[in-house]
Amino acid sequence: MRKFLSPARLAQLALGAAILAFGLFNIHSRCRITEGGVLGMTLLIRRWTGLSPAVSEVALDAICYLLGLKYLGRAFLPRAAAATGCYALFYALFERTGYLFPDLSGHPLAAAAAGALFVGLGVGLVVRAGGAAGGDDALALVISKRARWPIARAYLLTDTTVLLLSLSYIPLRNIACSLITVTLSSFIIGRVQAFGPRGKKT
Repeated sequence: MRKFLSPARLAQLALGAAILAFGLFNIHSRCRITEGGVLGMTLLIRRWTGLSPAVSEVALDAICYLLGLKYLGRAFLPRAAAATGCYALFYALFERTGYLFPDLSGHPLAAAAAGALFVGLGVGLVVRAGGAAGGDDALALVISKRARWPIARAYLLTDTTVLLLSLSYIPLRNIACSLITVTLSSFIIGRVQAFGPRGKKT
């Protein structure tokens, strides 16, 4: 029987989820800089309903994972579920601790760059570990497999869709900065995923 995840990959997955949750809470949510895909949708839902991303992320991810199950295989599902659980736990933890990063609300370009770094590094580590940090990761992996696109291009497609919806509560200037964020984060995700030897998957 194949192992669910080696300790090293599980630690990498948890670290990536923590970095992602930190960036989404301390920068994106605070500075009105959004992301695309499910991550951006959770911020959109939070704005509309007040529901914490720690809750909405789990529900949206479950839907996307079921849609992607055919193409990603059953082995992918528990790893993705582990990443979603780690993200939800870390996001809830940061909600309790409060903001731990300087407020960049008055500097949207700086917020966009910093947010992209946290998202790109966090998601990249999770994907390298064989999981997905959100349902949009699953969708991007499916699109990448089906269309034979680089994963960065697949992320950009899903991200742009949510950015357009986010115009309902985010000023156009911040949406422009958010586009910079998703473009940079997509590039960083691709670089982190491809960096160095990946080794044997476990």
